[in-house]
Amino acid sequence: MRNLKNLKSILFLFIAVGTALIFVSLKTTAQRLKPTLFYTVGHRGTRGLMPENTIQAMKKAIDLGCNTIEIDIHITKDGQVIVYHDNSFNPDYTLLPGGLEFKEEDRKKYTFYQMNYADIRKFVIGEKKYSSFPQQKQMACYTPLLSELIDSVETYTKTNKFPGVNYLIEIKSNPLTDGFEQPVPEVLADKMMAVITSKKISKRFIIQSFDIRPLKVMHQKYPKVPVGFLTGDRKVSMSENLSAMGFNPDFYNPYYGMVTPELIDSCHSKGMLIVPWTVNEMADMQQMKKLKVDGIITDYPNYFSDLLK
Repeated sequence: MRNLKNLKSILFLFIAVGTALIFVSLKTTAQRLKPTLFYTVGHRGTRGLMPENTIQAMKKAIDLGCNTIEIDIHITKDGQVIVYHDNSFNPDYTLLPGGLEFKEEDRKKYTFYQMNYADIRKFVIGEKKYSSFPQQKQMACYTPLLSELIDSVETYTKTNKFPGVNYLIEIKSNPLTDGFEQPVPEVLADKMMAVITSKKISKRFIIQSFDIRPLKVMHQKYPKVPVGFLTGDRKVSMSENLSAMGFNPDFYNPYYGMVTPELIDSCHSKGMLIVPWTVNEMADMQQMKKLKVDGIITDYPNYFSDLLK
C-alpha cells in the first residue's frame, strides 16, 4: 500500500512538473509573440512608390513611419547575400549595364546564383518605367548586399532619430531549383545568419518563407529566431501546413484574401501572429484592421498614417 502511495505521489509530481514546464513554455512563447505594436510593413520597402528592394525604398518606408521593412534575399555565385525579389533580373524594371533593355526569355542568363556580385551590381534598377506601379519614382539604383542595406538603414534611423526598424526577411527558395537558383536551405540559412549576426539587430528581425524547408532549418539551428510561414494556397489548410512543418511558427502570414475571423482566432489560439500580404487598397487595409490582424504588409505604406488615426 505504501509503495502504491509513493507511486501515486511520484506520478502526481511528474504530471505537475510536466504541466508547469508546458505552461512556462507557452508563457515564454506568448511573451515573445505578444505584439507591442501593430506591424506596419513596407513590402520590398515601398514598391508602390520607389524601386523595390533598394536602399532608397527602405529609407522611404522609414520616412513614412513603417516599423518593419520587408526584403527578399538570394545567394550569388561567389556566396554573397543580396536583396532582390526574383531569382534573376526582372526586365520589367531592370536594365542591363549601360542601360540596354533585355527580354523575358533572356532572364535565365542573369540568374543570381550563377553570377558574381560584382557583375550583378552593374545592372540598373528603377530607371525604367515600371508599368505595374505607375506611382513608383524613376531613379537609377542597384541591387544591394544584405549587409550594406542593413548598415544603411541603421545609419539612417540613428541619424534621423527614428526608432530601430524591424527586418522581415524572406528566404526565396524552391526544392525544384536547388543547386541552380539557390543553394540547399541549410547553406542559404547559414549564409544569411552569418550576415545578420554580424549586425546589432538581434531582436529586430524575422525570417519568413513560402518554402517550409528553410524554416525547419531555422527552427532546428536557430531556435531563438522568430520565423513566419507565407502562404497563398487556398487548397492547403493551416493545419496541413503546420503538420508538414512539424512546429508552429511565430507568424502565419497568408494572402489577405484568405483571412477570416476563424483563421485569426485559430492562429492566436496556437500562439501565432498573423500579418497578411499584400494589402494595397485602403478599404482592404481597414477591413484587415477591423478583423484584428497583427499587422499589414503593403506596397503603399503612405496609407498607414490614415489607417492608424
